[in-house]
Amino acid sequence: MLKRRSAAGLIMAFLLVAGGVRAGESLELPVLKVWKTPSCGCCGKWVRHMEAAGFRVEVTDLDKVDPIKKANGVPLNLASCHTATVGGYVIEGHVPASDVRRLLKEKPGILGLTAPGMPAGSPGMDAPGAPAYDVLSLGKDGKTTVYATHGGNN
Repeated sequence: MLKRRSAAGLIMAFLLVAGGVRAGESLELPVLKVWKTPSCGCCGKWVRHMEAAGFRVEVTDLDKVDPIKKANGVPLNLASCHTATVGGYVIEGHVPASDVRRLLKEKPGILGLTAPGMPAGSPGMDAPGAPAYDVLSLGKDGKTTVYATHGGNN
């Protein structure tokens, strides 16, 4: 019996190392809840980007997503085409999965992240040669700072 447990432990350890999971990292990401309009193709592409990055995604299609944005504290001037929540944060628009993973790891005291508008070159808005765009952190006080810059010469 002890040999079986030891073998099972070794196999599990190997799978964790081979899979790239380091000590202290979670094997499971929280569910990403997304609200979008049914006709938005770029939103669907962003959802697929997040799924490919390991997120479990629950999508709700609505005719109007502005009430969701308002309920989650997203100012109109920082809005995009879809809104998501994950791990107690709001994710507005085409924010890359790498930024969401960083947010969940660092757990800053902010409301969430936003990629205002629909930046060319962001996940779901593929555009080769697109200029750089910023992902902003949205403070609980409504103030923003640049969280990450993507594309362009970066």
